[in-house]
Amino acid sequence: MKIGNLEITTPVFLAPMAGVTDTAYCILAQRMGCGLVYSEMVSDQGINFRNERTLEMLKTVPEQRPLAIQLFSGNPERMYKAASFVASLNCCDMIDINMGCPAPKIVRNSEGSALMKDPVLAYEIMCATREAVKDMPVTVKMRKGWDSEHCNVVEMAGLAQKAGLDAIAVHGRTREEFYRGHADWDIIREVKQAVDIPVIGNGDVRTCQDLKNIFEHTGCDAVMIGRGAQGNPWIFRRFKEFLFTGVDPGEPSIDERKQVILEHLDMLLKWKGDYIGPREMRKHATWYTHGLYGSASLRQKFNSAVCREDFVKILNDM
Repeated sequence: MKIGNLEITTPVFLAPMAGVTDTAYCILAQRMGCGLVYSEMVSDQGINFRNERTLEMLKTVPEQRPLAIQLFSGNPERMYKAASFVASLNCCDMIDINMGCPAPKIVRNSEGSALMKDPVLAYEIMCATREAVKDMPVTVKMRKGWDSEHCNVVEMAGLAQKAGLDAIAVHGRTREEFYRGHADWDIIREVKQAVDIPVIGNGDVRTCQDLKNIFEHTGCDAVMIGRGAQGNPWIFRRFKEFLFTGVDPGEPSIDERKQVILEHLDMLLKWKGDYIGPREMRKHATWYTHGLYGSASLRQKFNSAVCREDFVKILNDM
């Protein structure tokens, strides 16, 4: 498929997730066959004030590409400056606008999914981003709506197309639902029928059968995987092979899980250091081993690990 001028070989994407989709995890997803990865969401104000931690999030490596940088903002002028700066860095292949994050600290600033309540402001931000970014695609990720009484994603998708955006990702839940209940695939189908630009479906896709069902039910052009990819980069290998051959290669072996955990840890040590790296790896290691025999005991052990040697010992004892 194509999004603007960007050609993508596999229509299965890694969703942007704070604290998850950093450089290390994006590389693992790409190695497994993911078609497009998204960064953690990045603050427009952090960029404009040249905050050191924020700028670190914009440092990318070729192994991550194709890559979308996701920005969040509640102000068109700020967004224009931030998007212009990111585009000038040549650090990504696409800019994505966050209109889906439900976190209270985000929505209280009229950012993230709060923009679903303000179509005028949302449209101005989309137009400002499109104006700032000339040479690469601009997309938006949005929710079904703010709450059950305000499910306006079809209207917002029309505004995105009017603003000149190149694709829309739709999470089939309202902000009120956060991640509860079942994603509404009917609303994704409505968006697909309402616009001419590509639509990316998101929500409750964890198995090859789910993948087949969402494509058939919604007619979407691509599927975005979020929580189903936590501790599970193999989902992209499974989905890619299933799409092209009809065969699900199945779960990874225990030995492969151990190998990937150490690869992930080594990348975190390289980019985040000997103190932060192991501590960030704790949650990932817990996800990687979730559902295995003795996973509760493993979780306790991982949460006490402070160095590479600790992880090696835990994995050797598995």
